[in-house]
Amino acid sequence: MDFAHTPRALELQERVRAFMQTHVFPAEHRFEEELAEQTTRGQRWSPLPVIEELKPKAHAAGLWNLWLPATDPSGGQAGGAHSEFHAQFSAEHGAGLTNVEYAPLAEIMGQIPWAPEIFNCSAPDTGNMETLRRYAAPEHRERWLKPLLAGEIRSAFAMTEPAVASSDATNIETRIERDGDEYVITGRKWWISGAGDPRCKIMIVMGKSDPNNPSRHAQQSMILVPVDTEGVKILRPLSVYGYDDAPHGHCEVVFDHARVPASNILLGEGRGFEIAQGRLGPGRIHHCMRLLGLAERALELMCKRLTSRVAFGKPVSTQSVWHERIADARCRIEMARLLTMKAAYIMDKAGNKSAQAEIAMIKVVAPNVACDIIDQAIQAHGGGGVSDDFPLAGMWAGARTLRFADGPDEVHRAALAKLELGKYAAQASTRAVQG
Repeated sequence: MDFAHTPRALELQERVRAFMQTHVFPAEHRFEEELAEQTTRGQRWSPLPVIEELKPKAHAAGLWNLWLPATDPSGGQAGGAHSEFHAQFSAEHGAGLTNVEYAPLAEIMGQIPWAPEIFNCSAPDTGNMETLRRYAAPEHRERWLKPLLAGEIRSAFAMTEPAVASSDATNIETRIERDGDEYVITGRKWWISGAGDPRCKIMIVMGKSDPNNPSRHAQQSMILVPVDTEGVKILRPLSVYGYDDAPHGHCEVVFDHARVPASNILLGEGRGFEIAQGRLGPGRIHHCMRLLGLAERALELMCKRLTSRVAFGKPVSTQSVWHERIADARCRIEMARLLTMKAAYIMDKAGNKSAQAEIAMIKVVAPNVACDIIDQAIQAHGGGGVSDDFPLAGMWAGARTLRFADGPDEVHRAALAKLELGKYAAQASTRAVQG
């Protein structure tokens, strides 16, 4: 496997790094101040001026939609006009990078949780834009994808439900029922990222259109639901370890017989799982790329803090216990980065489906590595680590949620174990036949 970067990719890394150092890191305190000020005015969920000012600068610098891949999202299998469409689309709207080329850029942006939005590279919009690019009809790409690519609106993805164990997505109960030229959506969702943002204009909703289908994976569909549709109600924002992530946020949403045109169904009834697999693969690895950035920053903050503090007559950094933790953190970051790059490489060369094992592995590894290193950095900061004087507490809360988001650790581990056991089951079967 060759992870070497092209001159263009290396140049983009330097440009993104310089933009972060010049514009984004210096704005961290301003972000917190503006959020506190808007909270005082009762406008906590309004877009922050600092982000809205930086987005045009990133766009003008050519650092926009960096996530948008150059290749056909089918992994090159569709070929012909389909591949040509996606290549032209990427050239017009994004940087046209491979996953391997995008990975270090996502890591650099991921050092600050809110930074990816500045480059129009934040979740859930990237996953939703990928879904619209792959599966939406031309009129829906025109109505929703173009303004998302321009950063004019935001979006949400409604899958998880409070009443069922959504780690098994076949449990989802929200109904999508055909009624003439419309579909009627009824159900309750929660942990809907971005639904609290007033710029959120469109949701991609997953629900059951055929609950009696003998194939549990053919019961689900996905459908486009504009947020202003009658019957769509944002019930409340949800907090994560005390953080509500305003102005983006996670919300509980009710669909009370919300009606949308039948043409809003994506691909057709019963194809929800097919779409989910196409959407979640890139989304999962993008999370892992950004988590590496968080882990790197946590290690940097830890080392600086240990070097600057004195305890029992000597710098804390001279204590051997911290030597072990620092060395272990560096080893784990490097291992996680290599696994991320391997997954990205296979996605580029063979398609997302071929990389399912590697994506599952890194989705388990990266959040756990980031959580552990951030936790150690908190320990190094003492009482300051759990306060909002440093970014570590918020970083940990965000990283910890990613052990659930896009599938919990247990589901990915179960999938990996099944794949691994399958190798030996096949060998045993062959031996039995030969014997």
